[in-house]
Amino acid sequence: SRNFPVSKTIAAALVEVDPGAMREMHWHPNTDEWQYYLGGQARMTVFASSGKARTFDYHAGDVGYVPKKMGHYVENTGSEPVRFLEMFRSDHFADLSLAQWMGLTPPELVRAHLNLAPEIVAGLPRTKPIIVR
Repeated sequence: SRNFPVSKTIAAALVEVDPGAMREMHWHPNTDEWQYYLGGQARMTVFASSGKARTFDYHAGDVGYVPKKMGHYVENTGSEPVRFLEMFRSDHFADLSLAQWMGLTPPELVRAHLNLAPEIVAGLPRTKPIIVR
């Protein structure tokens, strides 16, 4: 872990998402994700290959799981902040943001493949927006 160098087999992140916001669409290239929900309520959608997706609801005390490389997002469905731990069997935390990935792809490719207006493509973030509203 970058902040706890002695750890070679576990990395973690504490995530807090306010009501009306979400942990944006992302995936982890290096390992599966385990989650432990500390408070609030959330809904997570996980996208598998072949266009399949599953959606799950979570409350304090629940455990979530996302296989490596599967896109997913977590939205706060309650009236108070949702807090959860993301845990990984790895020496470091790594994720790829869908919005940032699209923002760093040549704009003409994004426009051509997704049929988006130039102003929409120009507004895509070039930095990782961990939480979006």
